[in-house]
Amino acid sequence: MKKIINDPSTVVDEALQGMALAHPDLLRVQRDPAVIARADAPVRGKVAIISGGGSGHEPMHGGFVGAGMLDAACPGAVFTSPTPDQVQAAVEQVNGGAGVLLVVKNYTGDVLNFETAAELVAMDDVEVRTVVIDDDVAVKDSLYTAGRRGVAGTVLLEKIVGAAAEQGADLDRCEALARKVIANVRSLGLALTACTVPHVGQPSFELADDEYELGIGIHGEPGRERRQMEPADDLVRRLLDPVLEDLPFAAGDRVLLFTNSMGGTPLVELYLAHGIAEKLLAERGIVVERRLVGPYVTSLEMQGMSLTLLKLDDELTELWDAPVRTAALRWGM
Repeated sequence: MKKIINDPSTVVDEALQGMALAHPDLLRVQRDPAVIARADAPVRGKVAIISGGGSGHEPMHGGFVGAGMLDAACPGAVFTSPTPDQVQAAVEQVNGGAGVLLVVKNYTGDVLNFETAAELVAMDDVEVRTVVIDDDVAVKDSLYTAGRRGVAGTVLLEKIVGAAAEQGADLDRCEALARKVIANVRSLGLALTACTVPHVGQPSFELADDEYELGIGIHGEPGRERRQMEPADDLVRRLLDPVLEDLPFAAGDRVLLFTNSMGGTPLVELYLAHGIAEKLLAERGIVVERRLVGPYVTSLEMQGMSLTLLKLDDELTELWDAPVRTAALRWGM
């Protein structure tokens, strides 16, 4: 294992120190328990949007804390759910009096720990709601989940709901928007290589040089099918077809296409794949109105990619376009 680390046990803490130094204008970082909050929190009268999950997926979630997106993120250990006390601490730091919406990816530990935190917070008379995103079409269940996993669609959810909260939407509307996104977003990923968790010290699974794994999870879980390596046209089609069939998407639909690197895929390959996906969608009469390309939901150094499609309407498009100022997403400000 070759990584730019000192000690596997201190990776997250040292990364948080670096993040605080890199973005003092955007973030306020607490290390025990670990919470990343927007620098101006709490914003009085605003619904607070909080998410979190295991570290190793950067920039998700801490990179999306800031105006127009998340109020706080709770970073767990690498690929490990944050604890209830982290979520409680986040609520205490960013609750502006208008209620709190917890955005949770569908992994068993995340769901249980956020639910526990929500119960504890409610005892302090804070109005809190929870939404669980499960956009991965790869599998029904995995070692980590009961039902589908929450993956890259989480970024789109956090941006859209964060924009609404920034504009003054109340808790009911923020929750309804979150559920609308969840109902209309689907994702699928593949891996060319496995990743290595620092405290484990070896790859999470083995792939031959001429193989790839279709349907992998963002924690390095193996996918639903192992195949012989194929040209990019075929790889993109194998990602896109199940996504299109699942909702399903149809001719005339307006969509946001999110082409995501799992961490080790260079942008030259990612843009190539994005172009193929746009062409395939155009052939089906599906209109790509908005796009996002880059390493936004990673799995450490995994070489691979995922495709996410969100069905758009005027409301979702307007909120996607709304200003945002975070470490990883920034426009209109």
